[in-house]
Amino acid sequence: MKKQLVTLNINGEDMDLRIAPTDVLADVLRKEAGLTGTKKGCGQGDCGACTVIIDGKAVLSCLTLAIACQGKKITTIEGIADQKTGEMNPIQKAFLNHGAVQCGFCTPGMVMASKEYIDNGGIADREEIKKALSGNLCRCT
Repeated sequence: MKKQLVTLNINGEDMDLRIAPTDVLADVLRKEAGLTGTKKGCGQGDCGACTVIIDGKAVLSCLTLAIACQGKKITTIEGIADQKTGEMNPIQKAFLNHGAVQCGFCTPGMVMASKEYIDNGGIADREEIKKALSGNLCRCT
């Protein structure tokens, strides 16, 4: 299938990428944009490792056609740190400081789902947090 040049806004930067109509966003982020923080686990929308935020909503990038993301704001795990200082996002710091990382494969998806939850007014309630993260699976536990 022929690839075409498409501009995607990723982490606040317009990137011109070669994309086929059938390319999923997870593959484009990793292979074309060089952003390997987004993990592709199951490729079927079951594990959540590929979670990114598109226009403020957590989305499974393994199920999202990249071409459909034109004109939208895509945020990956690489884009949530402070762009000026490089300092980690408070959610990333909390995961690190509280031992929430084991092998690290699921961590980007968990962090992105957490960010969307907090950004959209989520409260510090154990049951609500569990529900918000229920689409993310950890292979280690």
